[in-house]
Amino acid sequence: MQEVISTYDPKTQEAVKLLSGMIEIQSFSREEGDVANYMDSFFRKKEISPIRSGHNLWVKSKHWDDSKPTILLNSHIDTVKPASLYTLDPYKAQIIDGKLFGLGSNDAGGPLVCLIQAFLHYQDQKDLPYNLILAASAEEEISGANGVASILPELGKIALGIVGEPTLMDMAVAEKGLVVLDCEAKGVSGHAARDEGENAIYKALTEIEKLKSFQFEKESPYLGPVKKTVTLIEAGMQHNVVPDSCKFVVDVRTTDAYSNAETVEIIDALMDVAVCPRSIRLNSSGLSQEHPVVKRGESLGMKKYGSPTLSDQALMPFDTVKIGPGDSARSHTADEYIGIDEIDAGIKGYIDLLDGLEIS
Repeated sequence: MQEVISTYDPKTQEAVKLLSGMIEIQSFSREEGDVANYMDSFFRKKEISPIRSGHNLWVKSKHWDDSKPTILLNSHIDTVKPASLYTLDPYKAQIIDGKLFGLGSNDAGGPLVCLIQAFLHYQDQKDLPYNLILAASAEEEISGANGVASILPELGKIALGIVGEPTLMDMAVAEKGLVVLDCEAKGVSGHAARDEGENAIYKALTEIEKLKSFQFEKESPYLGPVKKTVTLIEAGMQHNVVPDSCKFVVDVRTTDAYSNAETVEIIDALMDVAVCPRSIRLNSSGLSQEHPVVKRGESLGMKKYGSPTLSDQALMPFDTVKIGPGDSARSHTADEYIGIDEIDAGIKGYIDLLDGLEIS
């Protein structure tokens, strides 16, 4: 491996080595303890003492100044379980044709190690116009309660979050949120052979069709309309009994045009069935096109887009942008990889984005 990466910048070499070690430690959501220990050891060797809470850890700028705004650099250390079609060992870091293969290499180990290198680049600077916090967090893949949301109160006021996810180093200036609705249409049971009862399935179908044809008034400029999809349905006990209950689940991908609470309220008013959200905590996000980080990214030639995929952005109640090396299309796929060139460009991209950035 050393021969393959020896031609790259020392920052890139260190990032590849760090990511290779992460790949070879199993770190499924809620099982990130060992990889968190590995990250802790990495920072302590650099005489930086991380703060730890559960499987999350974070480090702060050496020259911290309470009078300055704070930028959070965040990505996650957990992975999904490997896809069944892997042909390579998902827990063995291998460089093949300039690509680093292994579980979590693209989502989101690559973005994380690049953010770490950007943080270290600025660690000794005394004149930064902002403070930096680098947080490596857990449970992102399951939007878990013990992930980044659990440590945000301990980080203090954050002016901007840069969330590391594979975006081809484009700027996700908006991201869809998620609400899952459990709905139930209620009828009256009866014998199927006689004209009696009220069929809950028919009632549910009427309401589902109503939901399908409904359009929200407002659309997001980057995310488009709120997307609602019925994904599960359950009804009936046996063939000759008219069902008195029909339950169905609606997956709602929300946008920054409405809060999750507003979205649920609108759907509840529309539907003549019981509507119960499982949670409204995974909100959509949207960043002003005049925000300094957007302007800085544009000056560097970074493209803007709205992301359909959920990340820890959904849990951050402050301005955020999602950006990182790698490609979201590779996430959760067999033989996941990230290019060494992508890591190299990712480190430079993050440093360039932070260079001269002024926020309040």
